[in-house]
Amino acid sequence: MERGQELEWEEAQKLAISVDLVASTKEHLRFLTEVDRNQTLYDGPVLDRAIYRYKHYWLPLLGKHTESTILEGPLVVPLDCEWIWHCHRLNPVRYKADCEELYGRILDNKNVMSAISTTCRRQTEEIWKRMYPYEPYELNMSSQFLKNFVNYSRSIEYDLVSAVKRQSPFFYQQASESHMNDDVFLGGAVARYKGFLHLIKRNWENSKRCFCVPTYDIDLIWHTHQLYPVSYCKDVMGALEKILEHDDTDSDRTKSKKLDTGFSRTTKQWEDMFGCRYWRAGAMYGGQAPSPLGLNLSQLDNQWWDEKMVPSNENQDMVSLHRKTVMEIMIEIDGVKDLPQGLKGSLFVTINKKQPDIFLNNKRNISILCNTKEKQAIVFQCEPKGDLVIELMSYSPIKTLGTTSISLKGIVDSVSRLYAEEWFDLVPNLTLADSKPISVRIAFSFTPPILAHYMVQMVRHFKYHCFTDEASNDIISLHMRDYQTRKEVIGLTSCGGTHVLAAESAEKGWFLNNSHWWFHVHNKLNENGIAFGFKGNRKVILFRGRKLGFEINDGKKLKIDEHFMTAVEFSMEYPYGKAIALFNLKSAIIEISEEESLVVPMIILAFLVFESSSNCWKSCNNKGKGGEVITNGIKDSPPDGEDEVKSSNCGGCGGGCGVSCGGSCGGHCTSGGSYWN
Repeated sequence: MERGQELEWEEAQKLAISVDLVASTKEHLRFLTEVDRNQTLYDGPVLDRAIYRYKHYWLPLLGKHTESTILEGPLVVPLDCEWIWHCHRLNPVRYKADCEELYGRILDNKNVMSAISTTCRRQTEEIWKRMYPYEPYELNMSSQFLKNFVNYSRSIEYDLVSAVKRQSPFFYQQASESHMNDDVFLGGAVARYKGFLHLIKRNWENSKRCFCVPTYDIDLIWHTHQLYPVSYCKDVMGALEKILEHDDTDSDRTKSKKLDTGFSRTTKQWEDMFGCRYWRAGAMYGGQAPSPLGLNLSQLDNQWWDEKMVPSNENQDMVSLHRKTVMEIMIEIDGVKDLPQGLKGSLFVTINKKQPDIFLNNKRNISILCNTKEKQAIVFQCEPKGDLVIELMSYSPIKTLGTTSISLKGIVDSVSRLYAEEWFDLVPNLTLADSKPISVRIAFSFTPPILAHYMVQMVRHFKYHCFTDEASNDIISLHMRDYQTRKEVIGLTSCGGTHVLAAESAEKGWFLNNSHWWFHVHNKLNENGIAFGFKGNRKVILFRGRKLGFEINDGKKLKIDEHFMTAVEFSMEYPYGKAIALFNLKSAIIEISEEESLVVPMIILAFLVFESSSNCWKSCNNKGKGGEVITNGIKDSPPDGEDEVKSSNCGGCGGGCGVSCGGSCGGHCTSGGSYWN
């Protein structure tokens, strides 16, 4: 970063924002999570009713409250109304115009609490009941109840249905990622948001027309800021002297289209202005949301689940697995200097770990395209320890020019911004020992480490199935003991103990001893998968194929999906399901979520599935839905580095939202986060 670029960044950070954007973004993410638990708000009659209630009940109530306080405490907005209000505010110019037309002023969220709050609700309910005696404060989310709803004349012309549908996918891109709640990550995002506004300001000052597209971390902060409409108008007017419009209507990520071109230009402008990389780990487009299961908690009858029983984890201490953490890393090669004279041809860099881990166990390649406008980065996951080995290679002939290593622990411990960029001197190849050392400029960003899933391999021996961790350490061995009247699953632990872990019941289910798990087939659900329940308060179904978080959405239907089964838990927290385990029936690899209490039950379930896999497929009757592949952690490494290298010409790495700005266009921005194909 040159001195002029440093001054630009320092100037950007002087931008005054009157909202605590880190704390507010965390509340924003909690709200999006709660809305996603009520997905009937995304479409259909529930959405129609919510819009009606927002226009005719919530806005008038809010108008009275902002004109003259009608409560000693804050108003608490109903969830359905808050969702529509949320989407309306994300078009700040239109929201301001609508409020001023109907109420003579902007209706702010000052002294208003979110529906996710558990306090102050009673007073709001009482006022609501007095003002609207025939309309309940809480919306009944049952679509059956609302089928006969007729939408009356509208008080706002803005198409709120379309606004909601544009914002609905945002949860998957933002709230579902745990690093988005990290203070360091969010602090960096706020600083980058200020840089984004400063870039737009410079474009306006220079009458430069452009379409600026944010990465997803910037877009998340931008959304949060807009949820405070009065503060947003004041802050942006103070910085830019005009209101910055947020346009989320463009979602075409095709190469050379507006979104793609805008993101490429924004990237170049950012890096020229500030001298640092625009792309960041954990802030890029993650693809489409996984396919829905077509099943939710309300559709599961309670015949097979005892809601009153408390889960037991008595088998949890039977096995011991080392807890691992994982982080995402993005690397860009920003320059090479002091190459030997006479060296011709293209260069590339290989990246590996000195001691490979389960996530990064082979070399990843990235080309160095110094003479083209195309920008590339490589994204991968690994444990936050050990050393990355970077090799500079030539294509013709293929040979190593030099090598360097980077301590991951040193990066994680010392880089508070989750980003660094510096020159590294390479240890030269012996044939180049007399030459001046080659230097490579490497920019790397990473997400805060999180707990990784457990990875278990099943190895079949003569009598036992041995389950090992990724380092081939024994966890437990299981075998089936077959009596004339019943069967038992016998476990032999690594410390020598023998346990009867499960027994087949007369109802053709399996009880797990010392716990409340009870696996069984539920015929009513065979069209969607094979159900197994648990005699307690958890509901789990085993689906054929890769589902939800284990689905790989690359647009290709993989035939090998038929070798996978996904265990999905349904709960109040995850009413539409959370994938908790994946079984690869071909390689006998099991991936289990980070919840330790699931390890033993999922190992036993996998054993039962592997033992009777042919019966499982007959039960499914090939009616299950497809999924995806897993072997080494989060996703299999594509062959030859495919889909690992991300290019600026791959369809746009920026958001479904950006900013048309410059000359006479005013302040028009488009949002949706970064595009990453």
